[in-house]
Amino acid sequence: MRLIRRNFQSLISPYERTISGSSSEPVFRTPKLEKTFFKSQNNEETLVKRLCRENRHEEAIINLCQRSRLTEAIQVLDRIERPSPLIYSNLLQLCLQQKALEGTKRVHAHIKRSVSLTGVSSFNRIIDIYCKCGSLVDARNVFDEMHERDLCSWNTMVSGYAKAGQLKDARNLFDEMPERDNFSWTAIISGYVRHGFPNDALQLCRTMSKEYNVKCNKFTVCSALAASAATQCLTIGKEIHGHIVRTGMDSDGVVWSALSDMYGKCGGLNEAKHIFDKILDKDVVTWTAMIDRYFKHGRKEEGFVLFSELLKSGNKPNEFTFAGILNVCALYNLESLGRQVHGYMARIGFNQSSFAASALIHMYCRCGNIEIADRVFKWIPKPDLASWTSLINGYAQNGQPEEALKLFESLLESGTKPDHITFVGVLSACTHSGLVDKGLEYFNSIKEKHGLSYTVDHYACVVDLLSRSGRFSEAEDMIKKMPMKPDKFLWASLLAGCKTHGNLDLAKRAAEALFKIEPENAATYVTLSNIYAAAGKWADVAKIRNLMDVNKVVKKPGRSWTEIKRKVYTFLMGDTSNPRLNEIHELLEELQKKIREEGYVPKTDYVLHDVEDEQKEQNLSYHSEKLAIAFAILVTPPGSSIKVFKNLRTCVDCHTFIKYVSKIVSRKIIVRDSSRFHCFEDGSCSCKDYCSGMQLFSLHLHSLFCQHLVIKKMLDLRKILSTLVSTSAVTYGTAASLGIPQQVI
Repeated sequence: MRLIRRNFQSLISPYERTISGSSSEPVFRTPKLEKTFFKSQNNEETLVKRLCRENRHEEAIINLCQRSRLTEAIQVLDRIERPSPLIYSNLLQLCLQQKALEGTKRVHAHIKRSVSLTGVSSFNRIIDIYCKCGSLVDARNVFDEMHERDLCSWNTMVSGYAKAGQLKDARNLFDEMPERDNFSWTAIISGYVRHGFPNDALQLCRTMSKEYNVKCNKFTVCSALAASAATQCLTIGKEIHGHIVRTGMDSDGVVWSALSDMYGKCGGLNEAKHIFDKILDKDVVTWTAMIDRYFKHGRKEEGFVLFSELLKSGNKPNEFTFAGILNVCALYNLESLGRQVHGYMARIGFNQSSFAASALIHMYCRCGNIEIADRVFKWIPKPDLASWTSLINGYAQNGQPEEALKLFESLLESGTKPDHITFVGVLSACTHSGLVDKGLEYFNSIKEKHGLSYTVDHYACVVDLLSRSGRFSEAEDMIKKMPMKPDKFLWASLLAGCKTHGNLDLAKRAAEALFKIEPENAATYVTLSNIYAAAGKWADVAKIRNLMDVNKVVKKPGRSWTEIKRKVYTFLMGDTSNPRLNEIHELLEELQKKIREEGYVPKTDYVLHDVEDEQKEQNLSYHSEKLAIAFAILVTPPGSSIKVFKNLRTCVDCHTFIKYVSKIVSRKIIVRDSSRFHCFEDGSCSCKDYCSGMQLFSLHLHSLFCQHLVIKKMLDLRKILSTLVSTSAVTYGTAASLGIPQQVI
């Protein structure tokens, strides 16, 4: 290494003596080299050494730039008195590619002290690099020092301010511009849109068109469409659409995509699909965006159909497409479809470290298949935080809180830093298992040990934990000391705890808080009615039911479903549409007799009717989950597992009933209600009869997981997907296998 350094010094020393020996020329001091210039003896290094020996430094710089050796190229630059503009151009281009702020400053300093003439374009490029490196102060200094500026100088500076969100500075500079072009207007308009000021963007569009008579190009129009989408004003969007047609820009693919996006976000989904169908050259981003719009509007069947069309189109889905599909499968518990997507992903090959793998874990957890979720997790070379968090919450939701907490400790040992969503999963695990003291220990560690801020979700979990164990005074103290306003999940947790322990006074206060937050939610009325019914306060029950009528609140009917051989069967109490209903009722009656002999007693405390016990028992006998379980027993092989999903929380009586049935029929019965998974086997349940009261919190956890993906991975979809995978033929039979299951819930 020392020999190489000495050789390099010997090569450049003659040149140094030449320029330092002339009194009429400025002296360029050579900075001391901190490390060897040439790292290895190969042909390229030999060439650079020879060029430096022959004082052909410009050629050496070009060679180094071609190999992205910026530091060494700048070292050689310091030995040239008057480099040509081509040299500066090459160096600045490399600085831009590497986002090298310090390198740009050194090149800029060399330009300033060089006696060679440098044009406006070089300074414009320096401004641009400073802006893209986030150094707007340096960019503005260059702009202010320029004796001569062109339109590009102004546009670059305005655009830099606008992209960084410094809209006041951008607007002031925009107003000072001696002349403007389409780029000038688009830069400031898109800045307003990007940073949450769509109305200002639209007003500027009107000013541009009416007062300055500037014709919009496709980029300005796309910014205007994004602004109307942000305001969700379909009328303005249609006006812009009309302008596009009149000006002949309706043949441009970029404009069509922006139009489709605007209609989708403004609620005009049919118009968005019409625009989508007219786009001739659809890329995977366009397909993914349209599929996602269907899902966001609750039209999942059409979204799945469009996904099948994507497979047939020759475009390959990417990780964003897969993540969107898998999250919908998770939300609606469509495991069979999720498995098919998983199989297709495996066949075409996908990045194991991509966030689509995290979505895959989440899907299996939500569908109750924690074994495969764990297998996918172990298959990922280096799981990201979303994968850890999803599996932790999956174990908690599937009745394995000990595994959830063990996995959290493994996360800490791996060096991965948890975030606030991870701790929601951890606290949820403690809630599901009733580990009060352990939960409080984890809660305190959030701030003290991990340096994170508490969120309202953390408080909701702890209040649920305390209230379910009857520690209401501690729960109330925590609510009083909260730095933020309690949300609906927290009050719902407190109300559920009051139901378990019969705390009427606190239940009434919690319900009143919920009535103010979401008066349309029937769950609050039903829970409070259950509490009054259990206490025999039928007059108060009648008041609650009357309040529901006054507020036009309708209780959501209980619905359960099970999937048999890729077909979904749905059951409602009182529904007579199933052709095997008589067999189902006969089996339930037979099961009732057998489990009574084992000690089962119907739990009628929460039946909301002031009637005889016999009638109450009759009302309990045909709850939707009981119908679904009886049907599954009839149509599946003896000894096989049964999986049933319900849109509401399973009542206490059904929970007890299923425990007994699992023992009588020797079956593993998995029930996914609105709160969690219950795994019934041999007369016991995985929840250990400790059922969390946070009925909607599992859905909230699902939304938090999706948010986890959005925050960490989907900041700029088009930028990330600019380099798309090459298309190939769809695997034979795959598209056909992705048909939508019948009677999908």
